[in-house]
Amino acid sequence: MKFTFFGTSAGRPTKTRNVSGIGMEIENEYGWYLFDCGEGTQHQILKTPLSIYKLKTIFISHIHGDHVYGLFGLITSRMLDKCETPLKIYAPKGVKEMVEAVVDISYEHLGYELSFIEIYGGFEEEFENFNLKVLPLIHSVESLAFYIQRKPKIKLNAQKLIKDGLNPGNEYKDIQNGIDVEKNGKIYKASEYTEIIDGEKIIIAGDNAEPDYLGKYLKDLDLLIHEATYTAEVFEKMETKYLHTTAKSLGIAAEKYGVKNLIATHISPRFEKEEILEEIKKYYTGNVYVANDFDIYELKNSICRKFS
Repeated sequence: MKFTFFGTSAGRPTKTRNVSGIGMEIENEYGWYLFDCGEGTQHQILKTPLSIYKLKTIFISHIHGDHVYGLFGLITSRMLDKCETPLKIYAPKGVKEMVEAVVDISYEHLGYELSFIEIYGGFEEEFENFNLKVLPLIHSVESLAFYIQRKPKIKLNAQKLIKDGLNPGNEYKDIQNGIDVEKNGKIYKASEYTEIIDGEKIIIAGDNAEPDYLGKYLKDLDLLIHEATYTAEVFEKMETKYLHTTAKSLGIAAEKYGVKNLIATHISPRFEKEEILEEIKKYYTGNVYVANDFDIYELKNSICRKFS
């Protein structure tokens, strides 16, 4: 799986960071998924290997502008690209009405099917290569996290098959699909030559004041993508406490539940990447990154590494 960060700033864009947007690609699957779509996301996509034409699904975590205002331009550009394939938007209440009002008032005729699925904490759906569960968060408006679990993989023990007398051929595919094979008078039981491997578990979270609120879903999680808007020192001195996470509280939660890989994003414009990273590392001993715009990360075999 690959994750491309189109925007990593909190609240408003800066000269080096746009507002929220993350692309997700799954190997051997056509098209890709977008999580949040802040203003200017379509401009950011143009600077990456991904394209709006191949975008098939959008997930919106909450209705604040830095996570949703980019939808209007993006869906129109998709029309101008003459893309006729359907586009689904999974979003909390209010996003559908917002987008439809803009499309209606501007007399746009999209030329493709645009459908909205209203989501909420507890919503579940099955996709081609993963299962999705929506989790509630703590924020000033309804905010959601996306718990993604890859479907199990079946690993074939080819070495054992060769040792037992079955050389590579069409039978291997049958065995991997759970079908017993008989050849040269011997039966090869699929269950004896295959192993089911659980798929990776990922959370992509919207704005959230308390990462610990995700509780059991963090346990042994393969990858957590979560905001780290402030450092604890600055947050404590703020007269108005906004419902966002500090690097300290994110690090503590990730360590507590044994999160395997952590990517922090949604950074307040007042901070440099190094400040956030340094604070997280004081409390979290796992593999951690603070994302910049256009960073690409690959998750493979529960190991996350910066791809580009």
